[in-house]
Amino acid sequence: MRTVQGPTDRVVVVGAGLGGLATAIRLAAAGREVTVLEREDHPGGRAGRLAVDGYEFDTGPTVLTMPSLLEDLLGTVGEDLSSWLSLTRLDPAYRAHFPDGSTLDVIADTARMAGEVARVCGSREADGYLRFVDYARNLWALERRDFIDRNLDRPRDLVTANLWRLIRQGGFGRLQSKVDSFLKDPRTRRIFSFQAMYAGVAPHQALALYAVIAYLDSVAGVHFPRGGIHAVSRALADVGVKHGVSILYGTAVDRVETANGRATGVVTTDGRRFPADAVVLNPDLPVAYRDLLPAGPRWRNPLLGRLRYSPSCVVLHVGSRQSYGAIAHHNIHFGRTWRETFDEVIDQGRLMSDPSLLVTNPTRTDPTLAPAGRQTYYVLAPTPNLTAPMLDWRGSLAGTYRSELIETLEQRGYVGFGDGIEVSRFVTPADWADQGMAAGTPFAAAHTLRQTGPFRPGNLHPTLSNVVFVGSGTQPGVGVPMVIISGRLAAQRITGAS
Repeated sequence: MRTVQGPTDRVVVVGAGLGGLATAIRLAAAGREVTVLEREDHPGGRAGRLAVDGYEFDTGPTVLTMPSLLEDLLGTVGEDLSSWLSLTRLDPAYRAHFPDGSTLDVIADTARMAGEVARVCGSREADGYLRFVDYARNLWALERRDFIDRNLDRPRDLVTANLWRLIRQGGFGRLQSKVDSFLKDPRTRRIFSFQAMYAGVAPHQALALYAVIAYLDSVAGVHFPRGGIHAVSRALADVGVKHGVSILYGTAVDRVETANGRATGVVTTDGRRFPADAVVLNPDLPVAYRDLLPAGPRWRNPLLGRLRYSPSCVVLHVGSRQSYGAIAHHNIHFGRTWRETFDEVIDQGRLMSDPSLLVTNPTRTDPTLAPAGRQTYYVLAPTPNLTAPMLDWRGSLAGTYRSELIETLEQRGYVGFGDGIEVSRFVTPADWADQGMAAGTPFAAAHTLRQTGPFRPGNLHPTLSNVVFVGSGTQPGVGVPMVIISGRLAAQRITGAS
């Protein structure tokens, strides 16, 4: 494993996102002097917080899986997760709503879930579900140690005994085909393959090895912290400060200073300079290269010029007088079309003609996120990213599509949704771009074969020997668990520890 050479006593971390905070805590545990510079007035990055008239909204991820990763992180400084976060295991993890009016609860208990599948789809489908769980669980065991939880410097680092096992398991085939080999009902096929969108690829194009995403949320379980996902950001920031990390909020970075092939410090937009033996960059990786690092061919990561980005999304945050008894905390509303939906968003650069939506109702689990008797809703619809030229999100499209989403929700059972709105915010790909996300997507580079593992942009700068990257744009990839892991991998580049 390549590591930062020379002294690493003073480390400056740019950005207090989950990845930056995870790195900072591990570096503090290893005895480094750590300063975190954050342009906003709060931690979290994409896992931020929007407060409007007594309503509290998570601005980014709403699904938390694998809290054991947080336990391990806090354990490096002798802290217990339960002292910092109150977690509720969601039951069901999701409720899936189908066009024929049927629903299916996704339960992170295989015996109960098999019963639910049998109730909705029949006993033979339940048997297929159990076989799929065994397959996905085995995939996770094969992938985690060798391909996710370690730094990869070159393609040959992939060559382990588990690689051949993964090949024999069909991990490099197509996800949808593998799911279909276990499941025959269109409803269960969708439930265990839609997660490919998290990786920025359609199920019929994604590698089968990404079945582990379905395993993590549908089998291992989904949790919700009291206070929302942003509470994780707050907890990590507070733990870091307790153990010596200095976090400066409202501090925007102008550039990384360099000399003789090394970063020497970080300069803020107000002219302050923070000397550094090593620098960790948490902003979206392509944006960090573009805005913070030296320009010119010598400094450019050769992968960046040909990155393929994930689709983007719009998010409608709503504070409402309306509540709905037929929904769960997380709800997936599938449209009638399936493959066509992905083709429209990913290949054609068009909005979904028959949208599938994620609707999260956090106040169902934590009523403190809204005024008494009120509800919060987080409505997410996948969209093309900003490389699609025909969608002008800075014009009238935003207002038009917001209205269309509300109309779609009302058609799918959210009666009076529009009339119940007290406050709302609509976030589009243009807004994601304004927040510093390349191509206007919060999901970073897509997890195609050529952008996975050692082929994904690396977390150690190719020419600046003490600049390290962390977050979803680098290895291992997208999602809260992967970003937390990226913090450990980034810290290892500096400390050399395993």
